[in-house]
Amino acid sequence: MSARKTRTGQGSNSAQVRLYNERIVLQALRRFGEASKADLARAAGLTNNAIGAIIAYLGAAGLVVEIGKKREGQRGQPATILALAPEGAYSIGVRIDRVGCETVCVDFGGRILASRSHDTLLPPPRDMLAAVADDIKSIEREIGPERWERLAGIGLAQPYHLGSWLRELELPANSFRLWDDFDFGAALETETGIPVFVENDGNAAAIAELFYGHGRVLSDFVYLFIGGAVGGGIVLDGDCLRGNRGNAGDFAMIPVPASTLPSAPRPERSFDVLLTRTSLAGLRRHLRWHGHVVATLAEIGDLFRREPRPVAFDEWIDDAVGAFVPAVLATTATLDVDHVILEGDLDCGLVETIVERLATALVAATPESVPVPKVIDGSFRARAGALGAATLPLFFNFSPRSSILTGAAPMFREFRDYAVRA
Repeated sequence: MSARKTRTGQGSNSAQVRLYNERIVLQALRRFGEASKADLARAAGLTNNAIGAIIAYLGAAGLVVEIGKKREGQRGQPATILALAPEGAYSIGVRIDRVGCETVCVDFGGRILASRSHDTLLPPPRDMLAAVADDIKSIEREIGPERWERLAGIGLAQPYHLGSWLRELELPANSFRLWDDFDFGAALETETGIPVFVENDGNAAAIAELFYGHGRVLSDFVYLFIGGAVGGGIVLDGDCLRGNRGNAGDFAMIPVPASTLPSAPRPERSFDVLLTRTSLAGLRRHLRWHGHVVATLAEIGDLFRREPRPVAFDEWIDDAVGAFVPAVLATTATLDVDHVILEGDLDCGLVETIVERLATALVAATPESVPVPKVIDGSFRARAGALGAATLPLFFNFSPRSSILTGAAPMFREFRDYAVRA
């Protein structure tokens, strides 16, 4: 592979190219599940000798393992089959939401090994910091020192601007305003002594989908997540689009027509925003208007599964789909992306119903000569945010982002010391 040119006209150095190629191989193994060196050489566009050297390093670093032999043709020796080593690296993920917090530990394959959660309205930041630090110490004891030694870092996923849109989300201002001036990531890094990788929760969940879900076969998609608010991310060419302030994919702020539901607050402008019509806060508000008071996600799920299902759900779903349609068509037309992945914090069938109705509505609403966006159910549901947070250190350490070649990507902890020890 030849070095690409940076914007300043200088070529990438050999170390950057080598690192990029190593990550291309790791990405190929993550997508294939298992592969031979010949498979990897074809996928990465590298020579057999180059692949051999990369596999030797990745194996010595404990990131790749041999899992067997397979005869690929009629002649010659059986090919060695390779896979990612789940124990090659570990990561902590902390997802903070307006109505809860979850901390998990995952291995290199994305399997959740331990988790801690707090299902409560977000407290002041110092209180949340103490609780998360205690959870991380507890997880460290649970997984043991050998795994902890190979920790790639802590990923933190939280909504930006936690002190905004409190009227629409029906949340108190007293504690949430404190979050706007508090750098939780920096405080957590100081408290734990572990590098912290910070991303907004929508982008983090999109990265989890890219790393472990539909991103194994799709390199371009729009990701939408329905939670206490609504958010998402944009994946283009196998990387997550961040924007100038790290807030690309802030779908909550897309302007849409005002809701016709009697429960919805009247917008203060000539238009409403997607957050008001499609968040679970809006669903709770409409359920309450019908006399169904629910405080937790579990209560929403139980009510949705009730027979007959309360009419409030269908009213809200139709209104949410009506808001999603123009937002999706505008986004996919602008980005020239075919696939939309829709995820949510509930496992009761609500998200599947929205996906089905949105797909039907898009067929009817898509203009002539424009491909109808394909709506796909997400992979991880309520665990998407926490898994996305945990994916951040692994993504930044092990994914083939183009910024590596230009030298624009910061170089985080590498695992070459394991190769030296071996």
